[in-house]
Amino acid sequence: MIITESARTMAHLTQNPADKERFICVYPVYINSKKTLAEGRRIPTEKAVENPSCAEIRDVLTAAGLNVYVENKMHPREWNRDVQFRGRVRVQLKQEDGSLCQDKFSSRKDVMFYVAEMIPKLKTRTQKSGGGDTSSQQGEGGKKSKKKKK
Repeated sequence: MIITESARTMAHLTQNPADKERFICVYPVYINSKKTLAEGRRIPTEKAVENPSCAEIRDVLTAAGLNVYVENKMHPREWNRDVQFRGRVRVQLKQEDGSLCQDKFSSRKDVMFYVAEMIPKLKTRTQKSGGGDTSSQQGEGGKKSKKKKK
């Protein structure tokens, strides 16, 4: 069988949910609290995360048992071309027979809310913020007490 160019470009129209072209896309911008709705954020700011990365999204979804892979793509509204903002994560929601891979992830919104909830709990996030906060507070406390003594 010969595959024509038009057949290859219409691969996204396949009916098989297990095809990689049918996986949903999650860009970091969708859950970034620093972005506005016009810049691409898709969930409320209160539930969003500050500057998430593709690696963090991948780690959270892999730990949840979903089939994911990362692509080196950019969100169209992302003006910053840094490596930090590159990437998109593809997630499989449905199996070949059309049933959900996991019941708790029935839509892309469910995936985004879950990722935004779990990223702050990652070790990399808790170690960075925990260590920085305590040392800065101790330093400020020491300076204030010295000023009071004078």
